[in-house]
Amino acid sequence: MTSTSTASAATTYSYEEIKNIANFLLEKIELNPPEVGIICGSGLGSLADSLENKVAFPYEEIPGFPVSTVPGHVGKLVFGYLKGKPTVCMQGRIHPYEGYPLWLCAKPVRVMAHMGVKTLIVTNAAGGLNRSYNVGDIMIIKDHINLPGFAGNNPLMGINDERYGTRFPSMTTAYDKKLHKLGTEIAKDLGYGDYIRNGVYVMQGGPCFETQAECRLLSLLGADVTGMSTVHEVIVARHSGLRVFGMSLVTNKCIMDYDNDDSPNHAEVLETAKSRGACMKAIVSKLVEKLD
Repeated sequence: MTSTSTASAATTYSYEEIKNIANFLLEKIELNPPEVGIICGSGLGSLADSLENKVAFPYEEIPGFPVSTVPGHVGKLVFGYLKGKPTVCMQGRIHPYEGYPLWLCAKPVRVMAHMGVKTLIVTNAAGGLNRSYNVGDIMIIKDHINLPGFAGNNPLMGINDERYGTRFPSMTTAYDKKLHKLGTEIAKDLGYGDYIRNGVYVMQGGPCFETQAECRLLSLLGADVTGMSTVHEVIVARHSGLRVFGMSLVTNKCIMDYDNDDSPNHAEVLETAKSRGACMKAIVSKLVEKLD
């Protein structure tokens, strides 16, 4: 099999390869196998700093692992304990606009599932499409739109291995309703009620930000925020039987008015993520503490 550590990989991974990567990591960490997986979005990598007894692996040191190339994404897999629960954090995710196919971007989720993760928490930075959303709002994801899927791009394409999951997994329960409710209650209890939202995330390919016409279209489709990640990770997580909780941090408002000369940029994304990072971390930490 060709190497899957670069964006030019030509083949999908096998069940045996995922098993080998999982065993490689479990043998090295000398900790309990992780039960919780967390994917940290742009500028939100400090979530991994909350872990106790941390053991970190740069992606390039993990056999067959894709490598993150985006500013704000450290590119480490961090193991440890969060609120007493064995946890693994992706300190930086992999995006398709970096040149990787979707199945490879979601490969770390397969590894997490094989190591024993049962609950996946995904966070991301996103642009606000909903006109009532403000920069700094935190949206708990209730559903998503897989826009790349409309063009035939899906991380589950190819021969299905039933050891992962069924050929045709349902996505009507992509985001666990109990976790969604719990996360919303936790955020309000922490005093964040004024800027907590519940809505729909739409993924587009990136890396360019959307045009005004594209933003208007995405809004008409029913999306509240838009980003360049997450959906393929959630699809693979559900295919693997994991329950999912997701949050989007609104780091910029999408421009829909042609008379508006503002322009979104990545520096703005990182700055907003930095200012709200503590809130995101508090919600995730409390949620993990309350997991059954």
